[in-house]
Amino acid sequence: MPAPYAVHPQQSRGRQYAEPAPAYRSEFQRDRDRIIHSKAFRRLEYKTQVFVNHEGDLYRTRLTHSLEVAQIARSVARSMALNEDLVEAIALAHDLGHTPFGHAGQDALNKCMADYGGFEHNLQSLRVVDWLEDAYADFSGLNLCFETREGVLKHCALKHAQALGEVGQRFLDKTQPSLEAQLTNIADEIAYNNHDIDDGLRSGLISLEQLQEVAVFQQVWQAVNARYPTLTGQRLIHEILRRLIDLMVTDLTETSLAALRGAHIADIDGVHQHGTPLMQYSPALRAQKNELKRFLRHNLYFHPSVYRSTWRAQQIIEALFQAFMQDTHLLPAEHRQFALRYSETAGESGQARAIADYIAGMTDRYAMKQYSELFDFSRLV
Repeated sequence: MPAPYAVHPQQSRGRQYAEPAPAYRSEFQRDRDRIIHSKAFRRLEYKTQVFVNHEGDLYRTRLTHSLEVAQIARSVARSMALNEDLVEAIALAHDLGHTPFGHAGQDALNKCMADYGGFEHNLQSLRVVDWLEDAYADFSGLNLCFETREGVLKHCALKHAQALGEVGQRFLDKTQPSLEAQLTNIADEIAYNNHDIDDGLRSGLISLEQLQEVAVFQQVWQAVNARYPTLTGQRLIHEILRRLIDLMVTDLTETSLAALRGAHIADIDGVHQHGTPLMQYSPALRAQKNELKRFLRHNLYFHPSVYRSTWRAQQIIEALFQAFMQDTHLLPAEHRQFALRYSETAGESGQARAIADYIAGMTDRYAMKQYSELFDFSRLV
């Protein structure tokens, strides 16, 4: 039974288009199921987390990342008596709008869209579930519950929030989203901090010796080494990382429960009106987590090998965008129709948005294929 401060399905603020209640599922289970069956969810299998999909079979993709976020979020939700179905739906949907090539693709597409309203992958995820999915006869999008959509939109520029209606209002009012939304945001961070360590070690771009410079990692490594002094290789790495995840999850759970008690939160209205997020780490672990993030940024994300891959990815995205803007006949027929339709109502900005939708929906390998078809002139011979 969810706690009083959790989201209760029967108190949902509903869907954009009214539908009969599901017979054997909760409303949030229905949301989860629609997300899993969506095209955008399947495409996450071939979208970069850190390493481009074809570089290795064992590196995380956006899909496996989303599954890890869902697992962590559900574990915390259960221990705090939050709504597990809602956190799972948010976790599985949170990256549906992500571009190919990870954050490199997002940055490149945002640069391309600078004169047309910009591009935020978080806002694009909402756009996917609200408009771009096309599987249902009665509506565009997935027609998800308000609470799921609220969690998907974890951050948003104020200029965009004004145009989003009810789901964007909290950014204008400076109120807080549900605890389930707050939790999934942090679970996202726990997942990528830890699996990026694993992938970085597997790639050889960072080492265990380097990681011992990070206080929280060294703390866990020493505990593992004291108990298993002969443990090496992948088993050693997995033992460290599972304990590191457990450390973060335990701290998050205990600190957040203490914050709820200290703030005397009795219901979800108290969550919304509280001045700051109630899902939080202790100050000590927050500082250690930030140190770990700085380490990964300097040593992995900006490693010359990753940076060169990032640079190439950005060239692909920018070249595709410019080509499609110059000549919409280069687009597949369906997407050209979208571009023409959007341009009729919003001019060049509408055309650019339709092209951004098309590019953001690409997988890594599809984007590379499109680039090759357009710019590999050896194909003419």
